Amino acid sequence: MMERAKCILIVDDEKAIQRFLRASLEEAGFETVEASTGRAALDLSVVRRPDVVLLDLGLPDMDGLDVLKRLREWTSVPIIILSVRGEESDKIAGLDLGADDYLTKPFGVEELLARIRVVLRHVERAREDAEPVYRHEDLRIDLVARRIWLGKKEVRLSPLQYTLLSSLVRNAGRVVSQRQLLKEIWPDGGNTPEALRILVHQTRHRIERDPVRPRHLKTEPAVGYRLEAPEE
Repeated sequence: MMERAKCILIVDDEKAIQRFLRASLEEAGFETVEASTGRAALDLSVVRRPDVVLLDLGLPDMDGLDVLKRLREWTSVPIIILSVRGEESDKIAGLDLGADDYLTKPFGVEELLARIRVVLRHVERAREDAEPVYRHEDLRIDLVARRIWLGKKEVRLSPLQYTLLSSLVRNAGRVVSQRQLLKEIWPDGGNTPEALRILVHQTRHRIERDPVRPRHLKTEPAVGYRLEAPEE
């Protein structure tokens, strides 16, 4: 069975750049979809689930960094910033918010293609290294498919609840500090341990039969939280 072509979302309000990138990427064997605004980019990310996002920062309706923050609330899709903003502070801001790479315009097509290949290799390596499914008693979490079951019932989580749970799954059996969780869930800061406690409380009501006596998501007082180690 032939592997499907990787889909790349081009987010740029300049039609000439969209056409240039579309032609270059499709010639290299990729599928493309284009968005001219931040809102359209967020909507297409949900509908099309691209394999890579190429994100311009100067969008007409919202700053590209805000688009980046919104995307990182729920998806780990590789994001490469393409921008005329070449200052070191802009690059640091983008990378700190979760971008995988940053190219300053103008750039060469071959360099862009090389950067895309690198982020796709990182994704593939992470999938190969990760245990795809976490199981503990009646709780099952598939990080690749982004699906969760409690018994035979599929559980729906908000993006923040999923980010919390996926971080705990990656560290299953170990305590994850409040500080680390706050940084992963709200990378731009501005939230407190109290906000984290509320999020944990909400998540327990989704994944625990008895949230008052949790069997999966445990609290380590004054330290952080732990998801019980997966069953062999």
